[in-house]
Amino acid sequence: MQELESDCIFGNMKITIAGIGPGGPEDITPAAISAMSEADAVVGYKYYFQFIAPYVRKGAMCVDTGMKRERERAAEALRLASEGHRVCVISSGDAGIYGMAPLMFEMARKRDISTADLHIEVVPGVSSFQKAAALLGAPCGHDLCLVSLSDLMTPWEVIERRIRAAVEGDFVTAIYNPRSMGRWWQLHRLCELFLAGRAATTPVGWVRQAGRPDQSVCLTTLADFDPDEVDMFTVVLIGNSQSYIADGRFITPRGYFRESTSPEGMGVGREIMTESFATIVRELASTSADNNTKADMESGRRWALLHAIHTTADFDMERLLWTSPGAVKTLHELCTSGRVRTIITDVTMAAAGIRRGALQRLGIKVKCYLHDERVAEMAATHNITRTQAGIRLAVSEHPDALYVFGNAPTALIELCTLIRCGEVCPAGVVAAPVGFVHVKESKHMLRALAGGNSTRDPIPCLIVEGRKGGSNLAATLTNAILTFNDAAATGPGRDL
Repeated sequence: MQELESDCIFGNMKITIAGIGPGGPEDITPAAISAMSEADAVVGYKYYFQFIAPYVRKGAMCVDTGMKRERERAAEALRLASEGHRVCVISSGDAGIYGMAPLMFEMARKRDISTADLHIEVVPGVSSFQKAAALLGAPCGHDLCLVSLSDLMTPWEVIERRIRAAVEGDFVTAIYNPRSMGRWWQLHRLCELFLAGRAATTPVGWVRQAGRPDQSVCLTTLADFDPDEVDMFTVVLIGNSQSYIADGRFITPRGYFRESTSPEGMGVGREIMTESFATIVRELASTSADNNTKADMESGRRWALLHAIHTTADFDMERLLWTSPGAVKTLHELCTSGRVRTIITDVTMAAAGIRRGALQRLGIKVKCYLHDERVAEMAATHNITRTQAGIRLAVSEHPDALYVFGNAPTALIELCTLIRCGEVCPAGVVAAPVGFVHVKESKHMLRALAGGNSTRDPIPCLIVEGRKGGSNLAATLTNAILTFNDAAATGPGRDL
């Protein structure tokens, strides 16, 4: 190809840049066909000429180049236009999306070619992400963004910052140039970033060679997506927090049909709670470097943390919530298997917050001894608080219950003392007493006991450390235990 001389005169010349769609003849627009058929010089990547052969005028020059020769193509188009040729530059998909259109404008500007001398017209085309979306269902029903993983002209640091923004903004995201022979790890990193801020069940669809004879379409989830299955001819689409899969189709709601129920039939209350959890997940992703490890998910700590933040709107819970290894999962199994039949609370407010639907579903009873007529007499006789007396009485009748504390540190201290003396071995403890006197100490005592010893097995514990706590926190952590089987799908609000 001959370089364009700086003193070339264009006069009133025109270059048309046509997007030819992803590859199939049904996706080439009439405007693009017209632009190609009227040109006496067509410039493009040589691979694309097989798709446009029927539309190129007989006798027209076809100037084709290999990959990564975009600048040479642009220069050749300008040279041909300066010689008086009617030039059409072709670009796959839409020429303005990772295509030739921006480069043509930049090249003309760099060479000080004015619009009076050269008119550049852009003919839009069907972009690859649009074709892929149509094949998958309706994944682009709400706000979306496009991200290219090619770092040939964009530093990876910039690309990763944009990925993080897409996750935080809850955008449906289309991924261009996801993988090549020499660029394979970037898609794995993108998946890590999305899993830190989206549910594992988020739909992921990918389409290879969209609109071409060897087209392949796959629909999966973020957890099951294998980056090694795609290549440079693939477009990947990742849903937002509202996207779902139904009847083998990837759908993202338009967003303003709020009065309807989800495809799972959840009510408005649960739908709001699901949206709240999605917000928490996004905000956690922007503030925590490692909040979504596999161990954290499987043990249930993250599920409990989402409940704690949802109840308090306090992201400090990420630092304050401590769980013994596998506590949520272990306690859930004990509750669902029938080995935990009773939950003991220190105060009635904590009992009131535990979901009745979950208790009925699992056949579990909640009992608070605070107003038992025997408690007042015991408290007076032994000069202890009523909550302490209530725990002593509870231990005598339900030694293997799940104990939940949302108010009284003295009651938690009483239980710890009885555990250490070997008088009781509870199924587990949820500890969220609140206040200023003996609160921290009571929690330190429980944590010291949680690991077990030579005569006693470890005790599954959830502890809100420091002064913070409350009956609402104790109840919501208990609800997290009872609904842990919904954690993998981040589907909160069962039994509301």
